[in-house]
Order: sequence, then structure tokens, then C-alpha cells
Amino acid sequence: MSKLTVSFYVLSASKAQDFLGFICQLTQTALNKSTQSLVILADNEQLLSELDEALWAFDAASFIPHQRLSASNSEATASTDKNSAAPVLLASQLPPDFSGIVINTTPRPINDYISSTSNALPSRLLEIILPDDASVAQGRYKYKHYQQLGYELTHFKV
Repeated sequence: MSKLTVSFYVLSASKAQDFLGFICQLTQTALNKSTQSLVILADNEQLLSELDEALWAFDAASFIPHQRLSASNSEATASTDKNSAAPVLLASQLPPDFSGIVINTTPRPINDYISSTSNALPSRLLEIILPDDASVAQGRYKYKHYQQLGYELTHFKV
């Protein structure tokens, strides 16, 4: 098994003002560079709704195909034919057996979600850090946590 690659994106104040736009841009870039599916993890329903709308409207010439999973339907959706699922999933938990890319917008390390989900093992993790004290502190905690686990870490200031 290869080590999980984790990229931290530390947002500038101007990028943070267009948080949804940045996530859409990052999602599109990840889809363009990979054939893997992608989950955007969010820990509140309002953010999931806002992301749902933003992904539909991101590019005037196209949209980012996506599907929103509720906690109650993630089990059913994940067990259906993998080819019928949208390439991007919006969820508050990792679907079972998920092995693609994860964009984590939550304050918790991805391992909290992996341990509560059967057989989920992301191939790549993208962590987004906002320019406020709480988000920076959470980012430092996650960085140290992942470092102790031996994950391959990179970070970008955007």
C-alpha cells in the first residue's frame, strides 16, 4: 500500500473570499489531472448546499457533474454500479470502499472519517486552510497528525 499524499492549500484573504469558487476550481483541476472520483467532505448542510449550487454554475460553458450524498443514502449509493455515480460526490462522510481523491473542508483529520467508514482508503487528500486563526490552528494540528503517520505532505500558498 502506498502512502497517502496530502496537499495543504493555504488560502490568502482574497482567495478565501471566493471559497466556493476556489473549491470548484480545485475540483475541476483534480478531475482534469486524474481519472479517479472525488469526494468533497463538508461537515454542515449549508456548505453542502452552497457547494451543490456552485458546482452547477462554476463554468458558463459546462458544469461539474456531481451528486450529493446524505448520511442516510451514502451506503446505498456506494454499493450501486460505480460507473453510474457522478465523478464528484458531496458528503459529510466518506462512502464505503471509496479510493479516490478527497477535498477535506472539515476541521477533522481524514483518519477520523476513514476509521468510521468500511474500507475507505483515499488515494490523495487535499486540505483547505482558511486565513483565520481557528483554521490555521486546525491545519497545523492536521499537518502534525499526518506527519506522524508518515504521509507525504506538500503545501501551497494560494
